[in-house]
Amino acid sequence: MMKYLYILLIGILFFTSCKKGNIEIVSPDSKLKIVIETKDSLSYRALFNEKEIVTRSVIGLELEGKTPGINARIENIQSKSVNETIEPLYGKFKLLSDNYNETRIDFEGGCSLIVRAYNEGVAYRFITDFDGEIIVKNEIVNVNIAGDPAVIFQETSNYTSWELMQIDYTSASAISDGKRSITPVLFTMPDNVKVVVAESDVRDYPGMYLEKSARGFSGDFAHYPDSTALGSWGFVSVVQRTKDYIAKTDGKKEFPWRVIIVTEDDKKLLTNELVYKLATPQVLTDVSWIKPGKAAWEWWHDAILPEADIPSGMANRNTALYKHYIDFAAENNLEYLMIDAGWSHIFDLSQINPKVDIKEIINYGKSKNVGVFLWCVAMALTDKADEYLKMMHDWGAAGIKVDFFDRDDQLAMDWYETIARKAAENKLMVNFHGCSKPTGMQRMYPNIVNYEAVRGGECSKWDLTANPKHHVTFPFTRMLGGTLDYTPGAMRNCSPQLFRPIDPGLPSAQGTRCHELAMFVVYDQYLAMLCDSPSEYRKDANVMKFLSNVPVTFDNTIVLDAEVGEYILIAKQKGENWYIGGMTDWAARNMTIDFSFLDKGKEYKADIYKDGDDAGLWATHYVYKVEDVNSDSKMTFPVAAGGGLALRIYRQ
Repeated sequence: MMKYLYILLIGILFFTSCKKGNIEIVSPDSKLKIVIETKDSLSYRALFNEKEIVTRSVIGLELEGKTPGINARIENIQSKSVNETIEPLYGKFKLLSDNYNETRIDFEGGCSLIVRAYNEGVAYRFITDFDGEIIVKNEIVNVNIAGDPAVIFQETSNYTSWELMQIDYTSASAISDGKRSITPVLFTMPDNVKVVVAESDVRDYPGMYLEKSARGFSGDFAHYPDSTALGSWGFVSVVQRTKDYIAKTDGKKEFPWRVIIVTEDDKKLLTNELVYKLATPQVLTDVSWIKPGKAAWEWWHDAILPEADIPSGMANRNTALYKHYIDFAAENNLEYLMIDAGWSHIFDLSQINPKVDIKEIINYGKSKNVGVFLWCVAMALTDKADEYLKMMHDWGAAGIKVDFFDRDDQLAMDWYETIARKAAENKLMVNFHGCSKPTGMQRMYPNIVNYEAVRGGECSKWDLTANPKHHVTFPFTRMLGGTLDYTPGAMRNCSPQLFRPIDPGLPSAQGTRCHELAMFVVYDQYLAMLCDSPSEYRKDANVMKFLSNVPVTFDNTIVLDAEVGEYILIAKQKGENWYIGGMTDWAARNMTIDFSFLDKGKEYKADIYKDGDDAGLWATHYVYKVEDVNSDSKMTFPVAAGGGLALRIYRQ
């Protein structure tokens, strides 16, 4: 007897025949399984080591005026296995294994479902093949997580902010129905298996949130804007009214991947590249001009240069001041200067602050091998992107920092791709700020070297949220989507007893000096800001020795030890050199490094930065020493509360 598959499209059920009720797709290592079920409605289940982690969850599309027809049956089922290698332009690995099993289910009438199982997670996406335009009323995404796991939930009541705190819930049932989180969302099962719900390849479509319901969690999306107006600070496009649908798009459409990452080892979350692997491959051919690096930056410390011989401060930003930053960058092998807000009119980028000679600054930077990034708001590029991007290219700028999107509805998501594409046409790199979380577009357009979408170092100016507990939590969630613009490098490091927010003025950061240094290894940041003043860095030659040498991209990454929300110890390789970063939350602990990842038979030097004995109170105190190490070495380091350690390992 044949079983029938029902798919819900604007309330109309249509069916398809399938000789088997269930279609199973299993990961290459056989540990993960996603089961597509065809009873009553289209649904899936997910299992890990034969144990159900996601119970039966209905999925589907609601399309206005579109049904494949009453007799829409399964037309074809195709399966394949893929075992290939991806070579990213840059990242934390030189090569990525792309190994998965895939099944494609084609339905009569123009709809398909593609399902993949990797060792590191499972994913599915819808594909439609209709003529003309379609209106997506809703996408049905249910995640009925098994049991009552703990949840890390970035709660939000709007569709405009991604710089949010991670809220730890001891159980999913403790979250009130109707509460909504940005994704990724991390669940910890009773056996400590981690399950993360994410998405990949969001293009011409709104981003997904997860909303708590009585049975589990369901996808939620910003609706398509009907009208907008300038709001917030007067330069942010704010949605006033919305349509009754989430997307209006081409009928021949690949929808975003819905991703479930699964692991029994916290360490593997820090090297999981599934969102990147699922994204559209690189479309750029000439990428010789894309060069990740580190940048001097004036905004965090209010452009205050306490010991400089020139006027400083935000009110005194001028050509001479920015040349001073370029000199500092050149002295310390920093590739870039980031010029933040104030160099031009907010909307008319051709109206330049008369105190700031942008062309002269860029040319001066070129003479010192320091490129220049220029800040602007997203709204300045919505109508005149071609004009302004060509103008900045003609000046010789290396890239742009585009800020204050504050949306992820379909129209806003189109802005990201349009800006990335047009910036690439003008050989400009892009740092997205005030933006939604990344979902892999940086693979398609590798000139996107950074996204913010994290509660970053700027919050040290205002509140207590950028703290060590936060620092060792978001890498397991937010960083799954890709590079992040946390803006580390604070030199006024404070214990919780001594910290207080400062704005305006010279702010501090919570955690020890070594905790801050470790961020340059632990965090994936392909355009890494040095947030503090050149005057502060020049006081500490040992710190600048590390910051000058640490790269932003790597050939290999090994997580030595990690636990979500508690600590991270990670090693990254660049050529023959290795860099190690260790960070803890507010608990002091010992960290042991086993150097067996080094080449056997070779001797290395290690520049070691470790917390001072009293760093738990006086957080700037640290010990610097140089030691010989090899693959047989083991070292244990006491790490202060809110502390860390950083190592540079090299051949001599």
